[in-house]
Amino acid sequence: MNRIEIVNKDLAHNSINTSVLSFFWVIISGLSLSACERPKEKMVPIPPVVEVTKVIKKDVPIAQEWIGTLDGMVNAKINAQVSGYLIKQNYKEGDLVKKGQLLYEIDPRTFQANLDQAKSNLAGQQAVLKTAMLDLERIKRLLPAKAVSVRDRDMAVGREANARASVMAAEAAAESAKLSLNFTKILSPITGIAGISKVQLGDLIGPNSGNNILTSVSQIEPIRAYLGISEQQYLEFTRENTNRNERAEAIPIELILVDGSLYPYKGTFYFADRQVDVKTGTIQIAVLFPNPNNFLRPGQFARIRAVLKTEKNALIVPQHAVSQLQTKYQVAVVNDDNSVTIRLVTPGNRIGSDWIIKDGLKPDERVIVEGLQKIRPGMKVETKAVDQAR
Repeated sequence: MNRIEIVNKDLAHNSINTSVLSFFWVIISGLSLSACERPKEKMVPIPPVVEVTKVIKKDVPIAQEWIGTLDGMVNAKINAQVSGYLIKQNYKEGDLVKKGQLLYEIDPRTFQANLDQAKSNLAGQQAVLKTAMLDLERIKRLLPAKAVSVRDRDMAVGREANARASVMAAEAAAESAKLSLNFTKILSPITGIAGISKVQLGDLIGPNSGNNILTSVSQIEPIRAYLGISEQQYLEFTRENTNRNERAEAIPIELILVDGSLYPYKGTFYFADRQVDVKTGTIQIAVLFPNPNNFLRPGQFARIRAVLKTEKNALIVPQHAVSQLQTKYQVAVVNDDNSVTIRLVTPGNRIGSDWIIKDGLKPDERVIVEGLQKIRPGMKVETKAVDQAR
């Protein structure tokens, strides 16, 4: 085989390989184009799951709260009425003392001596009076026989009157000395809790000393709670109290302690101050609370809560269902087709964890309480009902 034939065979073989490669390239290109031209499947969004609750319609009691201060029904300051040295303290600080119970004793020796002297003087004056009375009786018997003169009788009458006056003065002095002696024993004027003693044994106490106030005793059963309320609240409180009194009922007044616990006994309205404070626009109210175990003490701070009125047919939703946008309030409502509507509402009073809605909602409508960040107006949602204890 010559050189020309070999070259021709090679050219023919290369042509066949090129044709085969071109064929496969066409097939691959067609498949690629077919794949590119296939339409994409449409992705259907999954509706978000939100928690909803129904709008409740019911009568709601409207309560007000104030900060109050507790004080004793009676706070008696125990003073020394005579001056002397303190020799005994007969009570334990912080204990309950009874009316008439001995609290302190002042050294009585000086006062006992004064009483003895006053009694002695009284006895002497009584002897003078007795002599004057006998002298007057004798003169009266002799006067009809003209054994004595009228002037003698008049002089006897004057001596008897003077002696009687001296006896009365001596009796008063003896009584004063007796009272001073009794004042050396300092008694409690009321039943209550005795405070810390402000004096020590051996101190000189009395009206003319710097230790005149010895201690204080507070009657705390019942105990008072003082609070200041505005004029508007006072009017509401007074009207409600009048209405309830006509129905032989009392306004339920509750006491909430500083730890958040509710005091088990209800209070009753006691009195209102005579005037409104022109500086603060408030009037002071006193409420009485039973305190059988002396649990409450004067000076404690507490919250006072009272129901002033009842709002009829109020619409109630949880507070966390209401969103605030600047000065507006809105609620996400789920319609019957599970679409979401954002609705502006007008809120009223807050009742615990709930909110009264005055306008913008209807009873039994579903509002979103959890999942607000997932929704937008018009969106379809999947709902999960939750019970709200209201």
